[in-house]
Amino acid sequence: MEKQSPDHIDPPSSARLRRSTVIAVVVAAVLLVAVVLPAEYGIDPLRIGRVLGLTEMGEIKMQLAREAEAEAAAPIAQLSAADGARLASIEGRLDEIQAMLAAGARAPAVDVAAPSPPVADEPAEPLWRDEITITLTPGLGVEYKLVMLEGAEAEFEWIASGGVVNYDTHGNGPGNSITYEEGRGESEGSGVLVAAFDGDHGWFFRNRTDVDVQFTLRTRGDYSEFKRTV
Repeated sequence: MEKQSPDHIDPPSSARLRRSTVIAVVVAAVLLVAVVLPAEYGIDPLRIGRVLGLTEMGEIKMQLAREAEAEAAAPIAQLSAADGARLASIEGRLDEIQAMLAAGARAPAVDVAAPSPPVADEPAEPLWRDEITITLTPGLGVEYKLVMLEGAEAEFEWIASGGVVNYDTHGNGPGNSITYEEGRGESEGSGVLVAAFDGDHGWFFRNRTDVDVQFTLRTRGDYSEFKRTV
């Protein structure tokens, strides 16, 4: 019987080659779904990317990409004189409301010579649950989120004093993401945010002008947490 040389090595069988190829394809697919999709596009079907902090990074990348496309499509809107006057009027009204809330409502004077039926006091305007005021320097972006259940509603109001901002209202949760509204060169906004699914829902704001912007955001409604994520 012929002896094999010590240096002789049998080539791998076809079954072994197929098995190695299948293992490599499965590993690549798992890395694509668990790492690449969350980190690059904010898509996290396995919920591993959020645990590793990759999903939020992907969401920010997608937001920056949308802003870059919008900036290339049109110039930044500037605050007009009419917008400035309207903003000053809103700020004056807010000062009046805050002064009323601080001092307390006072009962109207009654003419004792001509008694009139008692008038029920009007309910005081409800206070905001959360409020932040920050200075957005040129190029600075911030993100605030509300932790909400599906169908929950939250009322919001924001004002940019001394300039304008770009914004993106969106939400994300386990295996879900949505964009509710986007805007550019705006000085104010308000409305009701209705959660499309369980998760974090809120806004990304960025100052694309060359001046500082005094920014205020107020919220109230059905949510468990108000937090800054960026």
